[in-house]
Amino acid sequence: MNEKHSIKHSKKKGKAARPSRGRANLRLLARVTDAEIRRSAPEELPELPSDFWDSAVPIVPAGKVPISLRVDSDVLEWFREKGPKYQSRMNAVLRSYMERFLDRPKGKPRLRPSNTR
Repeated sequence: MNEKHSIKHSKKKGKAARPSRGRANLRLLARVTDAEIRRSAPEELPELPSDFWDSAVPIVPAGKVPISLRVDSDVLEWFREKGPKYQSRMNAVLRSYMERFLDRPKGKPRLRPSNTR
């Protein structure tokens, strides 16, 4: 990843500020000691079995595609009222619908008949 995009610099020359949302400050993370990690870890972490991560499989999130989408104003307002990342929540609702639809056997009726509304 291009370092220019992962660290924002403050007005004081050369001093790194907080990274932009969704981007890790890798230099800062590289300096974190094991002791600091243990101190900030959840209480239940030491109780995990030693083989806890042995069968873990990394899941790479799917890329997002910017689109223009027209939605009812009240729907957009409702999602925005729920706070930041409303577009991610809208995506989660669409994903949930898609997954529910994909799980249905072929020939089953739609979730909502087309003659309502």
